[in-house]
Amino acid sequence: MYTLLKEEGRARRAEFKTNRGTVQTPAFMNVATAAAIKGGVSAEDLKTLGCQVMLSNTYHLHVRPGDELIKDCGGLHKFTTWDGPILTDSGGFQVFSLASLRHITEEGVTFQSHVDGRRIFMGPEESMQIQSNLGSTIAMAFDECVENPAEHSYSKASCERTTRWLKRCKAKMAELNSLETTVNREQMLFGINQGCTYADLRVNHMKEIAELDLDGYAIGGLAVGEPTEVMYDIIEQVTPHMPTNKIRYLMGVGTPANILNAVERGVDLFDCVMPSRNARHGHLFTSKGIININNKKYDRDMTPIDENCGCPVCQRYSKAYIRHLLKAEEMLSQRLLVMHNLWFYNDLMEDIRNALDEGRFAEFKKEQEIILSTRI
Repeated sequence: MYTLLKEEGRARRAEFKTNRGTVQTPAFMNVATAAAIKGGVSAEDLKTLGCQVMLSNTYHLHVRPGDELIKDCGGLHKFTTWDGPILTDSGGFQVFSLASLRHITEEGVTFQSHVDGRRIFMGPEESMQIQSNLGSTIAMAFDECVENPAEHSYSKASCERTTRWLKRCKAKMAELNSLETTVNREQMLFGINQGCTYADLRVNHMKEIAELDLDGYAIGGLAVGEPTEVMYDIIEQVTPHMPTNKIRYLMGVGTPANILNAVERGVDLFDCVMPSRNARHGHLFTSKGIININNKKYDRDMTPIDENCGCPVCQRYSKAYIRHLLKAEEMLSQRLLVMHNLWFYNDLMEDIRNALDEGRFAEFKKEQEIILSTRI
């Protein structure tokens, strides 16, 4: 259940209640694709880092170790020991981006696994079954992810198919949630808005799926190479047609500046691999801008990554030591770097919420947007 607490312009401060706890929004989901954060970060660490929601991926977990195995182990929560909300992506994006030799029909998609080459079929019912086996708190509907740019005519047909698939997802979830053997019988369903960068398709599709009264709604298919201004424009066009009493999720976004701009336009929920992926290469977010810990100027720098940061890494370790670990290819470097960036993102979301609570979000955004995009 979504409860709107406060608005500032289009920006929204709210609470999202699930059977695994209440999420304070705006919020950032930490991406644990294969049920773990790359970089040696555990479920226990996520609590320390201020994570509210963990995101895992249906496609990857179906391929390995297998969703039925995870169900036999008690579901994702028991399997990973993470006791907070978990959102599972439907696998649609991965099917269309990773899998080779895919074939799309009205029923679903046949594709070849990128791990072992075996042939797999996935449609709305299969995606819902897999996510039900995983027992996630929130399941994403199975949608068609179209390449961007794409022809208007194909995008329109794709939106229509995604709507038909969404209705099948909703029916299948209702059936699965009624079964005694289901891991999480209160599993929620989010629908996904598509339409490439065509505003007319985006708006029409959002109006259609809003009528289905789902638990939440996502904007998909953005941040895939289009100019940032185009992404912001699409968000601005779509959000007025999203139900005001449901949570809004922008998939796969993004940089701190992207998040600030999307919050300004009415988005509540985000996810992105950027903080963890960039961290593993030494690119770190700080209160003064972005630094590259690989730079030689840090080889004798005994100060923390960010003197204004309260994360466990900055409380204990120096830039010089962390740089040494990264250059020596020590596993500890990955863990420390990822922990810092995840803390930074979760702490940024808390600052955004506080600014909204205090009616100063516009001022906060104006001040932080430039700083957070600066490369030191």
